[in-house]
Amino acid sequence: MQLQFTKMHGTGNDFVVIDLISQHYQLHSRDVRKLADRHFGVGCDQVLVVEPPQSPLVDFRYRIFNADGKEVEQCGNGARCFARFVREKRLTTKKIISVETAAGVIELRVRPNHDVEVNMGPPQFEPALIPFAASARAPKYPLLVEGKELEIGALSMGNPHAILRVNNTTRADVEHLGPLIEAHPDFPQRVNVGFMQVVSEREIRLRVYERGVGETLACGTGACAAVVYGITRGWLREFVTVSLAGGKLTVSWAGEGKPVIMTGPTAIVFEGTIKI
Repeated sequence: MQLQFTKMHGTGNDFVVIDLISQHYQLHSRDVRKLADRHFGVGCDQVLVVEPPQSPLVDFRYRIFNADGKEVEQCGNGARCFARFVREKRLTTKKIISVETAAGVIELRVRPNHDVEVNMGPPQFEPALIPFAASARAPKYPLLVEGKELEIGALSMGNPHAILRVNNTTRADVEHLGPLIEAHPDFPQRVNVGFMQVVSEREIRLRVYERGVGETLACGTGACAAVVYGITRGWLREFVTVSLAGGKLTVSWAGEGKPVIMTGPTAIVFEGTIKI
């Protein structure tokens, strides 16, 4: 089958977006791996799929597949690209779009200049909901890695995150520690790993080693998780600029039980057709 796709990115986090409303196809893991392959396919961090909603109360169903072919719960940068995609393809004319994800319903607001604001919902801190092997919720946790105890934050933004505060993201040992923490047995569904440098109460620098992908130029849920963790520790204020290798996001969180709001840019790179 010839499958139409759009290549997009949000602050460098890149996606292949596929409309499975006007195209009729059942995407398999092998298809995702082919699409994501940077040598023999299109190349991307994640494949995003637009489907009809399962509930009449929302506009679309939004599915996310990592480059390894596994479906995951949430992707904030992808959500912004999703909102622009469905409007560009005239699947909707709405500027406020509600979508189903595996982690629940999220709301997308299209802003001027193709920026999109995403209501990511409230973070989850209970270890069982992350999931994370801890006996009780705590502001920080020890994590034993290669015989060394690291201090991490752990929470869910619809997908699991571990956050380490580092002195300098440029010198952070992301390549070594990232895969070790991602596959740590205390995270039974694996975990996204954020390396956060606090620049000021209003700004952080961040590198993220994403579950099933590796280090990416940006991670929207990772940015949200890092800001939430920084606020709970008293390091950050309510509104924070997150500087990533691929660009900047703004994240705000008003505290326990409140939703995390993320705003950032979107870009269309090219469109094409690939044989599946």
